[in-house]
Amino acid sequence: MNERGLDRDGTIAREGALDRVPAPFVPVVDAARAQITEAFGRTRLHSAYLYGSIPRGTATPGVSDLDLQLALHDEPTEADRADAKAIEAALDRAFPQIDGVGILLTSTRALLSDVERHDGGFFIACLCTPLLGPDLAEQLPRYHPTALLARETNGDLARVLPHWRAKAAEATTDAHRRTLSRLVGRRIVRTGFTLIMPGWGGWTSDLDQSAELFGRYYPERVEQMRIAASMGRSPLPDQAVLGMLINELGPWLAAEYTALHGEKAPRP
Repeated sequence: MNERGLDRDGTIAREGALDRVPAPFVPVVDAARAQITEAFGRTRLHSAYLYGSIPRGTATPGVSDLDLQLALHDEPTEADRADAKAIEAALDRAFPQIDGVGILLTSTRALLSDVERHDGGFFIACLCTPLLGPDLAEQLPRYHPTALLARETNGDLARVLPHWRAKAAEATTDAHRRTLSRLVGRRIVRTGFTLIMPGWGGWTSDLDQSAELFGRYYPERVEQMRIAASMGRSPLPDQAVLGMLINELGPWLAAEYTALHGEKAPRP
């Protein structure tokens, strides 16, 4: 991998590995593997993956969360979601070195579908680290930092903003606001980065680097993007900042994104 996150052939390198997991998080990953195996077994689970700062080796104890993607043989059911929620809660209680757990559930059919080739497929092939089962990346192509990839990964921000506004209005506790602020901050920064990704010609998932790279192209918005990166890392229950991200930076970014890359293809 070079300094722009690319392999020698110019495709985006897979960014994580199990041997990069920091020592404080190794017991967390081992427990996640064991609990997923016990709950889902081979009948429901095709494969499981880590993503985020833990497999990239940049996680901070007490601050970083644990992110997991499960690929299921069939479409997720309510029972699957209940089991995932139980694992999230159990791991979060047991390990103070993590601040929250998130488990995504998706069928292998969806992840390998044509419509998800440059979104869910890219996510598995480049941003996820295999934890259990056969690696779906072996059935997916190599990816370049193109406008197509930009459009299909983050070209739906305009559709997400009304949902965030509703969630912000419903948030009644600091915990709810921190959770929403982390989600919004991360998504805003990643969208800002993929806006400029084809021009920069590489890939990064680092929030601070993403914000600074964005600022090279949009210096008038870089301070707002730095705030978004900060909220994505260490969220605060600050309604004014959340409002700025959702009602100021978000709409501008969505409009600029659509103008430059177009809108993400509709999903079924």
